[in-house]
Amino acid sequence: MRFRHPDGSTVHLAYCTNVHPAETLDGVLAQLRDHCEPVRRRLGRDRLGIGLWLAKDAAHTLITDPAALRGLRAELDRRGLEVVTLNGFPYEGFGAEEVKYRVYKPDWTDPARLAHTTDLARLLCALLPDDVTEGTISTLPLAWRTHFDDVAAEVARSALTTLSERLDALEELTGKSIRVGLEPEPGCTVETTSDAIAPLTALAGHRVGICVDTCHLATSFEDPATAIGALTAAGVTIPKAQLSAALHAEHPHLPEVREALAAFAEPRFLHQTRTSTSAGLRGTDDLAEALAGGALPDGTPWRAHFHVPLHAPPAAPLTSTLPVLQDAMTQLVGGPAPLTRHLEVETYTWQALPAELRPRNRTQLADGIAAELTLARDLLVDLGLKELP
Repeated sequence: MRFRHPDGSTVHLAYCTNVHPAETLDGVLAQLRDHCEPVRRRLGRDRLGIGLWLAKDAAHTLITDPAALRGLRAELDRRGLEVVTLNGFPYEGFGAEEVKYRVYKPDWTDPARLAHTTDLARLLCALLPDDVTEGTISTLPLAWRTHFDDVAAEVARSALTTLSERLDALEELTGKSIRVGLEPEPGCTVETTSDAIAPLTALAGHRVGICVDTCHLATSFEDPATAIGALTAAGVTIPKAQLSAALHAEHPHLPEVREALAAFAEPRFLHQTRTSTSAGLRGTDDLAEALAGGALPDGTPWRAHFHVPLHAPPAAPLTSTLPVLQDAMTQLVGGPAPLTRHLEVETYTWQALPAELRPRNRTQLADGIAAELTLARDLLVDLGLKELP
């Protein structure tokens, strides 16, 4: 979906396909048929943006087989879909029964991460619509925090410098500009937007910036105006933003609240949990750990890294951080010029929701994704953007 900002530029809205993960190219093609096109039809649009997730094996097939890449581009066109952004955070296995810490490997100290991201940039150049010259890729924020020392930081910095040089060369060759956004996430080396400023200002050039994920922003109790203002003041760019909402518990000391939270403690994904105290931010790596008595102070609200559907916050006594998303969108695209032109709805946890909240079939999932995109569209229109055909 495309929108005209009052300054005349185009803002793209997509939804991320990691909600229906596939490891192979055949799986990706099935996604387009079974999920993405049905969402487009529900929205009554001739064209729908998707934030494509290409796992290692799918990306390798496309990089080594030009005919397969041409076939993917033709399939996107045939189904009324377009790609201006890729989710390069998960490398493989995102559909596994247990993902947890595995999603952070390989990190930016491993040459495989640089190679994969380079491949994604080359593929995105070929997948961009003919009238679009800028693409973006989101990636993990350097590494999970443990075992990341000064030596690892220098290796990661060198890898990102090499990536920037490759993206410069790619633009010279293709005329397409690809930028990458590190996605701050609780528990990682770069957990907050403020953590990102030092490593990114140490890099030369404009190729690597921040992907603002509004669930992660909220989980760490960051104020959108303060966080985004600090990035702008430091000269850190925001190539892309992911529109997502976290799980919020106002009174985690109450038994009924803890019982409601326990329904969201599931074995597949990591749900980092945070609370903001007078002594600073406190947290655990997972929601179940927070609930295990005394691991996390419960005198102040908790927020958990659980991407809940934008249009359907959980029932009381829980809620979502949708207001943080709304504030962030105001900062990102509500000003005289957009700070980012690529927005991606990223609720990948539909099948990890408590059983009674999960979609029971493809139809219900498509309805839910379409409802999320409709909410995001309405927020953009309220900020003065005009939806384009």
